[in-house]
Amino acid sequence: MNAKAIKTDKAPAAIGPYSQAIIYNQVLFTSGQLPLSPETGKIVKGDAVEQAHQVFKNMAAIAEEAGTSLQNAVKVTVFLADIADFAAVNDVYKEYFSEPFPARSAYQVAALPLGAAIEAEAMIAL
Repeated sequence: MNAKAIKTDKAPAAIGPYSQAIIYNQVLFTSGQLPLSPETGKIVKGDAVEQAHQVFKNMAAIAEEAGTSLQNAVKVTVFLADIADFAAVNDVYKEYFSEPFPARSAYQVAALPLGAAIEAEAMIAL
């Protein structure tokens, strides 16, 4: 496999045995991004809205390090601790992605690492 790992200090370090992202066949695959501050490595304080902003800022920093941007995203998956946050997260999402919006899935999950309200991952063209 001819894959290249992406790593930036502008996004939080991985909290396990995985890369922040991998480039394969001209596509950037991000790992799930939690609302972690790159400076502290801790979940940002606040509700799902504040946490969603941090998730997408982290994702944008990784995309930039790879030489692309969120505007080239083709698929995003969002995991929510509470599906009631869906509408509020959509409002945040529209600040980071524009038309034509990437394909997307959103799920409520039983729990997220470190008690986060949201996690998201993306596939982004280079």
